[in-house]
Amino acid sequence: MAIDIGGTKIAGALVHPDGTMTATTRRATPRGVDAEGVMAAVAEVVADLSASPLWASAVRCGIGSAGPVDTSRGTVSPVNIGAWREFPVQERVAAELAARGADLPTVLAGDGVAMTAAEHWLGAARGYANALCMVVSTGVGGGLILDNRLHPGPTGNAGHIGHISVAFDGEPCACGGRGCVESIASGTAIARWALDQGWTPSAGSGTGAAGGANTLRDATAAGVAVAAAQGDPIALAAFDRAGRALAAAIAASATFVETDIAVIGGGVAAAGDTLFGPIRTHLAQYATLSFVQGLRVVPATLGTHAGLIGAAAAATMLSAPPAPAPVSASAPASVSASVSEPSPVSVSATSPEA
Repeated sequence: MAIDIGGTKIAGALVHPDGTMTATTRRATPRGVDAEGVMAAVAEVVADLSASPLWASAVRCGIGSAGPVDTSRGTVSPVNIGAWREFPVQERVAAELAARGADLPTVLAGDGVAMTAAEHWLGAARGYANALCMVVSTGVGGGLILDNRLHPGPTGNAGHIGHISVAFDGEPCACGGRGCVESIASGTAIARWALDQGWTPSAGSGTGAAGGANTLRDATAAGVAVAAAQGDPIALAAFDRAGRALAAAIAASATFVETDIAVIGGGVAAAGDTLFGPIRTHLAQYATLSFVQGLRVVPATLGTHAGLIGAAAAATMLSAPPAPAPVSASAPASVSASVSEPSPVSVSATSPEA
């Protein structure tokens, strides 16, 4: 079972061992309500899932949430859900499940870590033992796969590449630091920098609801990407700047933990080669040591499904494995040594339902 909590929607699904989803449901994330008002929407999603005939087959529940998260305490304080500050979402979801007859283990993961689990299980990082996966959108987040294992760190925030500093004298970041990747390469930062440099958004070319010309001007990163594709020099420079920041952070991470691949998803990644071209060009200048020269940078493949699939995958990968059966005194010592923990993917493949 998977629940994905974000600033615009709260979604849920029963996720099968092959990654297919059934009983999918969603609610808009409430605005202008208190913490209990937001939780009420989560409870409605759980109620919808409990109506499925497969409800009783679920074996665990993964909760993916916008951050910051603190998985050591089971709490979240999403930047885009102002009503939740240190909200005990894991405990509250577990109570909702139990109230509907599903006393299941729950696992909380930040959205970047969940996306990483998804891409390693079924997406672009599948088959790679060491990977950095990133979400580049209104913010920049990420997660790490090391030795085929999801590595969230003690509080669930390892791999948060958006707050690596790549410009020591750069502008202040919302986190309190300076020169962070997020302050340069997020969609918000790309659009802000382009506008500051004198870029003028073009009018849209679609038609409005009444059939007239759509004169709305897209001043977001998506608008900058369109302008860059048309050769606008400021827009191209904005994406080159973002690509350089991402390349420096990717190279630093790979040098530190020897990742083989960097997978990038999120809304800004939809710009395609407008973003990936500069990243790859600048990466050649930063990833120069022999053990990182083969580092690949590729787009994520799971798109909007990554949140739910990732929550389910994280629940499997981060659940404590069953303790090995005790070995009798008469058994040879080599028997104990041969017992190994199953890989995260193989666990998922044998689970009846997540």
